[in-house]
Amino acid sequence: MSGHSKWATTKRQKAVVDAKRGALFTKIGNQIAIAARSGTDPAMNPSLAMVLEKARLANMPKANIERAIARVQSKEGAALVEEVYEAYGPGGIGIIIEVATDNKNRTMPDVRNALTKNGGRMADPGSVMFQFERKGVIFITDKGDDPMMIALDAGAEDVVEEDDGTEITTAPSDLMKIRTALVDAGMNVTAAELKYVANNTVELDGEDLEKAEKLLDAIDDLDDVTAVHTNLG
Repeated sequence: MSGHSKWATTKRQKAVVDAKRGALFTKIGNQIAIAARSGTDPAMNPSLAMVLEKARLANMPKANIERAIARVQSKEGAALVEEVYEAYGPGGIGIIIEVATDNKNRTMPDVRNALTKNGGRMADPGSVMFQFERKGVIFITDKGDDPMMIALDAGAEDVVEEDDGTEITTAPSDLMKIRTALVDAGMNVTAAELKYVANNTVELDGEDLEKAEKLLDAIDDLDDVTAVHTNLG
């Protein structure tokens, strides 16, 4: 697939430092609270199952997970909404920003401010999204022919071996099925989530690349932002 992003790879490889772990758990907790509205049993709620898998891989404490699920019955949890913003960054890169917020009047200005300060701008709905497709993305630390064949036999759309493992792209509906097949085969899954994957990437270098990476990091650091996707190559 042509949508592979070095920024996403770098972001994945970064260790979660203690100072940011609390913020990460807050982001995942908001996603759990929203997913749990469709049912608190992950066996009957695929969306919740996926977020709980993300929480497990992030080593989120069980108590935090239980509190997040319980929020579905609270006023705070009911106020949470998911939004998707589109933006452009340095060098014309496209950016998709997913948020979970209880106050859009706070979140939108925060996102806009991060963009403006770092050479980006908000885009009209649909003007960036058409460059992306919703996909399941799994990462395993295993490499070689075995994980590739297991993934493809399970129905994966694409398998790309990288320096630190293997990235597997699936149809959204096949994400958990293929993740289960990999785990059952003894593969070490370190990420399994839905993403917006770029149909084509934009290559930048020099100052434009530095500005783009700084912007993406600034957006990702916002409390209400749950995911950032880009066509930066």
